Amino acid sequence: MKGKLYILSGPSGAGKGTVCKQLIKERPDIVLSISMTTRPPRADEKNGVNYFFTDKQSFLKIKEEGGFLECAGHFDNYYGTPRAFVVDNLEKGRDVLLEIEPVGALQVKAQMPESVLIFLTAPSKDDLIARLRSRGSETEETIAKRMAKAETELSQMDKYDYVVLNDTVENAVKKIEKIMGGK
Repeated sequence: MKGKLYILSGPSGAGKGTVCKQLIKERPDIVLSISMTTRPPRADEKNGVNYFFTDKQSFLKIKEEGGFLECAGHFDNYYGTPRAFVVDNLEKGRDVLLEIEPVGALQVKAQMPESVLIFLTAPSKDDLIARLRSRGSETEETIAKRMAKAETELSQMDKYDYVVLNDTVENAVKKIEKIMGGK
């Protein structure tokens, strides 16, 4: 039996990473897909754990060879989902969770219509801004760019199978587990 692909996306600051970490703790049977990026790692990130970090030239070569399910430029860097990792796990009967930006989520859904799209959002725009500031890695200029992009992303919610409000991590995880047919 083939696994199911769940795609969690939403605007920057919605808490996708935090919710994914907690979900994986509670559901170790779910495989978290690791994206590839050309952006430098944040202080707490590790290559092969949070992302596969690479340079732009290598990334573009993989893209040219069709090695991504989706890829996009985002704030002067590239991000992509390695195709083989996802497909191999699904064929082995494992459910896969993919945490990506909305542009990428819609690209994957177009290629794999059986995937389940989950849009994660914060209670308010002020919450998004506060979460971005709390990272300590974002300049005010970057936060402004991310918030402008969030407006467009929020307008895409109707294209998702589910919308989950991240008022607390615990509540968001419970809602996603229900969607996945778990607890």
